[in-house]
Amino acid sequence: MKVLVCLDIPEIGIALMKKEGLEVTKWDKERPMTPKELDDLTQKHDALLSTGSYRIDVAFLKKHSHLKIISQYAVGYDNIDVDAATSFNIPIANAPNAMTDATADIAFGLILATARKMCYMHKRIIEGEWKFFRPQANLGQELKNKTLGVFGLGTIGMELAKRCKGAYNMDVIYCNRTVNSEAERELNAKKVDFEELLQKSDILSLHCALTDETRNKFDKDAFVKMKKTAIFINTSRGGVHNETDLINALKEGEIWGAGLDVTNPEPMKKDNPLLFMENVAVTPHIGSATIDARNRMAEYAAQNIIACYRGEKIPYALNLS
Repeated sequence: MKVLVCLDIPEIGIALMKKEGLEVTKWDKERPMTPKELDDLTQKHDALLSTGSYRIDVAFLKKHSHLKIISQYAVGYDNIDVDAATSFNIPIANAPNAMTDATADIAFGLILATARKMCYMHKRIIEGEWKFFRPQANLGQELKNKTLGVFGLGTIGMELAKRCKGAYNMDVIYCNRTVNSEAERELNAKKVDFEELLQKSDILSLHCALTDETRNKFDKDAFVKMKKTAIFINTSRGGVHNETDLINALKEGEIWGAGLDVTNPEPMKKDNPLLFMENVAVTPHIGSATIDARNRMAEYAAQNIIACYRGEKIPYALNLS
């Protein structure tokens, strides 16, 4: 089996596939492939180890219906038309739970950074504006005993909730389609509807997939229902919030602050108003950016392809399992 790896992943994943006897071609340039480069190289390979940088739509799948598997170097897969892949009998797999702790840490860090205006204050030092003590300037919020609201309380949201409960004794509420019994048992979390989540959260953190149901879920109508003291956190997908509405909500004081590891669109332009707001912290989609998480992602993505090659059950299959 010939495997095309569409990005420069950690060597541990490449080594696993080569040890199995697979022929691996790795794209090692700093930039993503162009659509033509991806098309030309995919045509010569049997399996694709991809990432969210590439749109795997019905046209692509039809052109490359020979593929035996597409394994995603990520937990998210909104760039892939899974239904179309199923119709072409192409298994799609991902790397779930590889970055759970890393992403929960980023969300937790963004809560702190936003509440204490860390990014903005750092820039003030660079700009030479740290000159003297001002007792009532640039004041932030304390987090103890606040209410954490989680939209999508899965594995990452659960880890964030544990951190917030343990460090700051936060009450935890969540909005899910299903009950999270573990969270209710261990954290005394309470399941609420979307309206109550908006109204009661002091910190509202997003940990959901990007779907037709969640796209632009957090828009003007949502922000106006939140507390004026609320902090909005998104480490899931930028498309879950409407960025224009978020900017306006912050400008108009509908919410207090925002911490984002994902933006809409990505990458964010350097003149985006969010980057200059006092109560905003932005990181460039680094939720999984730890050595441990990125190595696990490479392992999981490689394991999917190896299982396919062996004719075994694909461990992290999203379809045809």
